[in-house]
Amino acid sequence: MLERVPGMNPGSYLTLRPGTDVVTADGQRIGSVKHVLVDEATNIFDGIVIDTGAGELHFVDAPEVSEIREDAVLIAISAADVPSLPRPRRNPGVSGDLERRLHRAWERVSGRR
Repeated sequence: MLERVPGMNPGSYLTLRPGTDVVTADGQRIGSVKHVLVDEATNIFDGIVIDTGAGELHFVDAPEVSEIREDAVLIAISAADVPSLPRPRRNPGVSGDLERRLHRAWERVSGRR
């Protein structure tokens, strides 16, 4: 597991930056934060998109984020389970206002907006 290092204080999604290491429940560095997702209407942390290398992106839902620190994000998922995490994409099964909000969020995180 990732040890607590003096001076490495807990953080929040408000201070989380792209490039921050992502560490799994079994202590493996699995990649880095690509995007931080926040529901702007409620200002609630929704999760992170992680880059596991070679352009592979995966979504980690907020409940699966164990801890946000200055030096890393700890997730409650083992390294072996990371490849089965969903890839960020627009969900055709979502409708109405939620679909518009998700589409707007995706446009922002993908750099199109």
